[in-house]
Amino acid sequence: MMTDKHLFSALGILLLVPIAFAFYSKDSFRYPCQDPGNWEKPICQKPLCDVTRTCIEHVFKGQRDPRLGPPPEAQNILAQQQLQQSTPVKECK
Repeated sequence: MMTDKHLFSALGILLLVPIAFAFYSKDSFRYPCQDPGNWEKPICQKPLCDVTRTCIEHVFKGQRDPRLGPPPEAQNILAQQQLQQSTPVKECK
């Protein structure tokens, strides 16, 4: 009976620790220029960020610049896919 109490207390701790981390953790970024709030600050502007290679272009490494928002062609691709699904296809004879 005593081992059941220890088991339940250990299980409770194992469940509460990740939940506590989820509630009490803050948003953190590896590089300051990953935080959208820092994009306009001097630390994320060239030439200062170019020395440390933490500019937005360096941090996101070839991905689309998040400051630009979603690409317009992505919306067109979705519209084309919906149009193709609604267009009847002719059968080959």
